[in-house]
Amino acid sequence: MDRRRRRAIYYIGALAAIVVFYVFAYRAGMAAFQGESRSIAQSLLVVVESITTTGYGEDAANWTAMPMVLLVTLMNFTGVVFIFMALPLFVVPWLEERLATTLPERVTLEDHVVIASYTARSQELLDELRNRNVPSVVIESDRETGESLARDGEVVIQGSATEVETLRRANLGAARTLVADIGDEANATVALAADECAPDVDVITFVEDPENRKYHEYAGAKTVFSPRHLVAESLAAKITSGVTTDLSDAVEITDDFEIVEIPVQANSDLAGRTVAESGIRERTGANIVGAWFHGEFAAPPAPEATIDARTILLVAGREHELERMKQLTLSEKRPRRRGHVLICGFGAVGSTIKRKLTAAGIDARAIDLRDKSGVDVVGDVTDHDTFEEADIEDVSTVIMALPDDRQAVFATLVVREMSEDVEVLARANGKESVGKLYRAGADYVLALSTVSGRMLASTILDEDVISFGQQIDVERLEAHSLAGSTLESANIPATTGCTVVAVERDGDVITDLDPSFRFEATDEIVVVGPDDCVADLYERLSE
Repeated sequence: MDRRRRRAIYYIGALAAIVVFYVFAYRAGMAAFQGESRSIAQSLLVVVESITTTGYGEDAANWTAMPMVLLVTLMNFTGVVFIFMALPLFVVPWLEERLATTLPERVTLEDHVVIASYTARSQELLDELRNRNVPSVVIESDRETGESLARDGEVVIQGSATEVETLRRANLGAARTLVADIGDEANATVALAADECAPDVDVITFVEDPENRKYHEYAGAKTVFSPRHLVAESLAAKITSGVTTDLSDAVEITDDFEIVEIPVQANSDLAGRTVAESGIRERTGANIVGAWFHGEFAAPPAPEATIDARTILLVAGREHELERMKQLTLSEKRPRRRGHVLICGFGAVGSTIKRKLTAAGIDARAIDLRDKSGVDVVGDVTDHDTFEEADIEDVSTVIMALPDDRQAVFATLVVREMSEDVEVLARANGKESVGKLYRAGADYVLALSTVSGRMLASTILDEDVISFGQQIDVERLEAHSLAGSTLESANIPATTGCTVVAVERDGDVITDLDPSFRFEATDEIVVVGPDDCVADLYERLSE
């Protein structure tokens, strides 16, 4: 029995008891102080009139004795108290039910994505799906959360995704994918229910404990994601890409034309130059599509923007052009090649990062509060002395792989106070902590929910994503309304925040685009930009 129902029962019981008490008290009082006899029915009428504050009949004129006046006054006060007590117990819930958002019992969507339970990760996915006009439905067991989502424009049905009937109400049989993000055990149960309800629909699940991956696969999940390992692999990739000439993470547009992120090292040829001074186009043949300057993305970057050791360039070109570009971003002195990487926190994320870096031949050391296998320095990462013991002056990069964002922010401040040159990469558990970490001095931040949500979107939509930590997409769009315009007159970067990197025409891909290039109605353009900007451009071209 829930708390509200218990309170209602107590209220009704107390009210009944007080009415009975007042009926007999009034009857006895009238006989003792006024010398008049009243029946139980007559006494009940007076008590009800008093407690409900509706007024009195002729009996009021007979109350001349002070005890009777006081008794009736007390009955009035009691009635007022009980009326105010009834408001939160009965009136307010009734109004809430009348005003509450009505959730549908079932949906008739097709080719949609079914999301089992709302989380920060699923919010990222919902944003991605909305930008691409892909329908979705959220199955949420908590009614308040479901109603809030519905008010925000999401399609929601209330129920448990572990039950086959709930999945049927979500029309799972006509869906393209089911995403389960409730908990390790519940997600496996959802996969089993989905296999019974719609065995041909792809199921994607999340696991917090990687050891549970095999059970999800046994249950029928086609893809199983471990969020912390995704972040760990992404952070490790930032290190390995920064010290090697490997371009394996490039997104292929054609057989010989790619887009890739390239971090700039201190003391490299480009460090300290503005975009205009860098001469990248003339020297390499590659084009700067965009750039991250201290966590802020610019597409395309302003000519006067300064490239430094905290800049990540987004570059498009042919393989040999990108290789020349990569050489310009590597430090001639290679100080980072000699310095070791310091990992703060040795949990699931930190241990995975160390394993990846060690496999790549990079010297990686770990700090943790507890002394365990793989930890090189035991201490508090918010303590200046801990970093002294870890030889911070010899460190090339510090990775914040901590489970607590507040601790990560403080540790970043400590590191940045001790060294202006060291590179700081950070994991953020909450998206709201990303900005704080950048302001504290981090060079690159990955939010757990962002990485997971974008990985989900790329898997479901089968699309290329430049970075799972940043909302930058590569899309092919039909030219439509651009027909007849030149690249210069369309001015797409200034009006949309996207950059056209190639045009496919009659089976050929044109990558050498000058300002006078004129679009045709049958062209398919390849654009790069933040996902919301790409979505806006799509809407513009469809008009």
